Amino acid sequence: MTDKQRFGLLGRTLSHSHSPALFAERFKREGLDNASYSLFELDEIEKFPQWLSQLQESKGNLSGLNVTVPYKESILPYLSSLTKEAKAIGAVNAIKPLADGTWMGHNTDAVGFLNSIRPFLRSDHERALIIGNGGAAKAVRFGLLELGVAVAHVTRQEVSWPSVRFEGLSPEAVGHHKLIVQCTPVGTYPDLDACVPFPWSGITPQHLVVDLVYNPAETQFLKNVRAMGAEAMNGKDMLHAQADAAWRWWNA
Repeated sequence: MTDKQRFGLLGRTLSHSHSPALFAERFKREGLDNASYSLFELDEIEKFPQWLSQLQESKGNLSGLNVTVPYKESILPYLSSLTKEAKAIGAVNAIKPLADGTWMGHNTDAVGFLNSIRPFLRSDHERALIIGNGGAAKAVRFGLLELGVAVAHVTRQEVSWPSVRFEGLSPEAVGHHKLIVQCTPVGTYPDLDACVPFPWSGITPQHLVVDLVYNPAETQFLKNVRAMGAEAMNGKDMLHAQADAAWRWWNA
């Protein structure tokens, strides 16, 4: 690659993100002195077209963007096309420009999640509870269904998938689902004490619990489930795996 390559992360609040350091390590490892990765905070997705035009006019064309909370779904109307994975999931976390100046969306969250969790799955992880119903939750749902895992969501509002409200979630239901995936941003830095409501007594040492938050490394949610003896992991491995997949897609 000889031309300057400019990548970045688009979201609303990005002070917690490890992505710049992650890609800086990649660029150094691969000797890519012509590549950069920046954080781009945007307070409203409706401003995306104007923001993009102004940025590229002043800084030059972008080579690709990651997309994070809360824009993984709301950015879809501003994209001209989606990969089959993004269409199936209904959310994107990576976008890139096409030759005609429009943008295509892709989703690497699902494969990133599966790559991170597969070594830890056991036969009793046949049923999963997914906390949340946003873009990340949709990707996790897609991935688990591909593995044949039965999925139910825990949400604040009704959704079209099998779900239960937080207030209706019982310890018995938690005990029936030995895989729990926390897909909301609750507990992300700097809100270190924040935690979704949950019937902790339903957690057992047979549970595998994943919190997709990776900053901090141990959220209050993970502290609570570890106190009940569960096996627990954060979203750092998924972050690396989805970034690898996005990098390959940007440069395909």
